[in-house]
Amino acid sequence: MWLGGRGWLGVLGHWRCDLRRPSFARTWSGFKGPMAETLSTQVGTAGGLRAPHQQNGDAGGDARVEPSPGSPKPAGREVEPAPVGGEYPSAAVPGPGKRKKRRGATGERVVPPPKKRRTGDNDFLRNTVHRHEPPVTAEPIRLLAENEDLVVVDKPSSIPVHPCGRFRHNTVIFILGKEHQLKELHPLHRLDRLTSGVLMFAKTAAVSERIHEQVRDRQLEKEYVCRVEGEFPTEEVTCKEPILVVSYKVGVCRVDTRGKPCETVFQRLSYNGQSSVVRCRPLTGRTHQIRVHLQFLGHPILNDPIYNSVAWGPSRGRGGRIPKTDEELLRDLVAEHQAKQSLDVLDLCEGDLSSGLTDSTAPSSELGKDSLEELAAAAQKMEEVAEAAPQKLDTIALAPEKAVETDVMNQEADSLCAECRLVRQDPLPKDLVMFLHALRYKGPGFEYFSPMPAWAQDDWQKD
Repeated sequence: MWLGGRGWLGVLGHWRCDLRRPSFARTWSGFKGPMAETLSTQVGTAGGLRAPHQQNGDAGGDARVEPSPGSPKPAGREVEPAPVGGEYPSAAVPGPGKRKKRRGATGERVVPPPKKRRTGDNDFLRNTVHRHEPPVTAEPIRLLAENEDLVVVDKPSSIPVHPCGRFRHNTVIFILGKEHQLKELHPLHRLDRLTSGVLMFAKTAAVSERIHEQVRDRQLEKEYVCRVEGEFPTEEVTCKEPILVVSYKVGVCRVDTRGKPCETVFQRLSYNGQSSVVRCRPLTGRTHQIRVHLQFLGHPILNDPIYNSVAWGPSRGRGGRIPKTDEELLRDLVAEHQAKQSLDVLDLCEGDLSSGLTDSTAPSSELGKDSLEELAAAAQKMEEVAEAAPQKLDTIALAPEKAVETDVMNQEADSLCAECRLVRQDPLPKDLVMFLHALRYKGPGFEYFSPMPAWAQDDWQKD
């Protein structure tokens, strides 16, 4: 029987389609990802087939084809026969308001992100921050003077001047605004967090600029008082050693010829047989200038947690003799305070140690035997305190007046915060005080004094 040209093309078309379908099924397992999807689309188009699409959570997988007899099944996919008639149902068009779900390279569903919404004038955004601030002294901030230009206070030890590091609420700026309604103040000078004494603020930017010009012109006189180890010389001592910053993050400086020039004048006031009270007049304003110069002279401040530390070596930095590198010095300082659980003295937390302070917080071999024994004893003492402390607050038999406080603590605790799971012992008041006090500030047209601290009395004895 003779077939016309149109009839032969129809037979060839069906015959070609029947051959390619099992061939495609055999090669499916050899292609993955976008290539497999491309082949599926091409074959479906050539044979008049249309691949189904999954939309709006419909159950099922990708387009499936029937393998030829004896061919292996594709891994991870079920094989089901093609629908009757050789056609697949066409994909439904997503309705309005619905996001189309696509399939990624590995077959997982990909949901496009929602459109970004810009905030308007009437939108209200709120963010909750979970934070831990180191402990500070409960001694109040006393006002020494106040006028239309200046506010002068007597700053207690352990409280920083302005928010920095982990401190925000426990700062002089924040406390003055909350307790004395003194806001928008401009600090005219800085005091170390552990230093107490006269601290001045300007109420306007114009006054702040005027006082800063006086500071740059060396018209402001500063006088400090401190208690140092040993018998300080009776004659006046002037130290002009340059100071270099070892680490801004840890806050450590030392005497070095590469440092910036500075000058401090010292005069002994009293000596009680073990320690001396010394008046200090810094003529420059370098970081930790008084503390570093006293360490260089061999009379560090009696309870200075940094410059009177065993980490500086047997001589503790006297004469600039430090038998270790800067990296070893920082590592030993961090290791000592970590053993004592007093990293807040260095304005550090445990998370800072993993951010690259030093390669390791293990003490270096330069520490002497006595120093290592002191560190070990401190660590053992803290371990005993931790073991004696309760592990869970809800197991403590509390008095009725403590129940509300415990509930508040439980509400503020965060299960994801490592600091919330620690039970730390509150420091003693003497642990929050360093024997360095800003006694007097004098400039053109003003002079302010602070009372002499108790530890600066002539008959004072160490506890």
